Amino acid sequence: MSLDHDAIRSVYPEAVLIDDGTGAFDKDGNKITLDSAKVTAARQALDNAYAAVEYQRKRKEEYPSWEDQMDKIYHEGIDAWKADIKAIKDKYPKP
Repeated sequence: MSLDHDAIRSVYPEAVLIDDGTGAFDKDGNKITLDSAKVTAARQALDNAYAAVEYQRKRKEEYPSWEDQMDKIYHEGIDAWKADIKAIKDKYPKP
């Protein structure tokens, strides 16, 4: 059995130990009865939150380093820099 630790922690913040073989336990060692519907809903919420900021991760991969951005501004001006950044933002718009 493989438990979804992140989703369980989201639904049951009192869980301090989650073991795939034995379940989830609170700080006193008491077993927490897991509601699979709640855990499934929490997984969906976590997945949705992750997907909602995918554009940020993709933009970050394409942005030049801040040193390169400063160099671009110095040599080519702020408008050239803005054009480069705008192209990336346009490629990966906010949802």
